[in-house]
Amino acid sequence: MTRWIYLASQSPRRRQLLDQIGVRHELLLPTPDEDAEALETVRPNEAPQTYVQRVTRNKLDAAHARRLRLKLPAAPILCADTTVALGRRILGKPADADEACAMLAALAGQEHRVLTAVALQDGDTVRCGLSVSRVRFAPIDAERIAAYVATGEPMGKAGAYAIQSGAAAWVERIGGSYSGIMGLPLFETARLLRDVGWSL
Repeated sequence: MTRWIYLASQSPRRRQLLDQIGVRHELLLPTPDEDAEALETVRPNEAPQTYVQRVTRNKLDAAHARRLRLKLPAAPILCADTTVALGRRILGKPADADEACAMLAALAGQEHRVLTAVALQDGDTVRCGLSVSRVRFAPIDAERIAAYVATGEPMGKAGAYAIQSGAAAWVERIGGSYSGIMGLPLFETARLLRDVGWSL
């Protein structure tokens, strides 16, 4: 058993969370010839839970193929994906500032779900987990939304916000996994790693 894993994610938050629980990892990122964004395309009428689990598995399959193609040493591969859902509506990463403002305006004063799927491949075995948390935002006026979007923080974030950023001031309550809302549910991740022999 290796004492390190591959993390197939560009998210610095996921790296920080793995460091927090003492899991040594190396990045296994898409190469320039891969269309990583295409993996996150939402299918018509796709439910948020189905979407986030499908995208995570697709990312894992792509990462496994990448490791083989690059002839890298064998080690477990960890992937994750996070989405925000308002009812059945999936709020992915905003394309621009206007879309970020619209997403945050829709979330203001509402409860939404943050779903993070995680998958671990060790050899030919794939193990998966899912974290579903609930977040309620207080009402937010357009001026505060615009100021937050102007910081650039919403770009690249599902639902146009990060729980560990200034948007935390709008959170009335959460139910579920704080690390899951950040992008890597540590309870589910540790359980998957224990299944392949880690002591966590």
